[in-house]
Amino acid sequence: MSVDVVIEDQRWQDAGLPGLAERAVSATLAHLGLDPTDWDVTVLGADDTRIAGLNADFRGKPQATNVLSWPSAERGAETAGATPDAPSGDPELGDLALAFETCQREAAEQEKPPEQHFLHLIVHGVLHLLGYDHIRDADGDLMESHEIAILAELGVPNPYM
Repeated sequence: MSVDVVIEDQRWQDAGLPGLAERAVSATLAHLGLDPTDWDVTVLGADDTRIAGLNADFRGKPQATNVLSWPSAERGAETAGATPDAPSGDPELGDLALAFETCQREAAEQEKPPEQHFLHLIVHGVLHLLGYDHIRDADGDLMESHEIAILAELGVPNPYM
């Protein structure tokens, strides 16, 4: 596995993003039965201004958000609540981008350690790269159940309680 972490905001380095990204990506892939050594993910640690620009460019929403994901291929399931197809071929799963101020603020508002929130958002983003989504209720339930299980494996309490 290659987790390429690009640090644009030094606060992410100070927060340990490279190690957190390695842990979260590896745990997510392993939980889903994928060999983590077979897949590549890029994680960008940026500030709210950069993420707001990316969100405007790619989603037409000119505000910061906690995590953005760009899968290398469409992997979503056609049937609501069904497991997306496993990736195959090209080892590049896609890219994630995290907004520092937004992630920090959310952790404070939810009264949880920032590292736990960061792990959750990376797991969430990797699931998006693998075709999981939460637009339809059944898909959201499936994605959330995986998040809870993966985070438990990482020693992080259920973020939805």
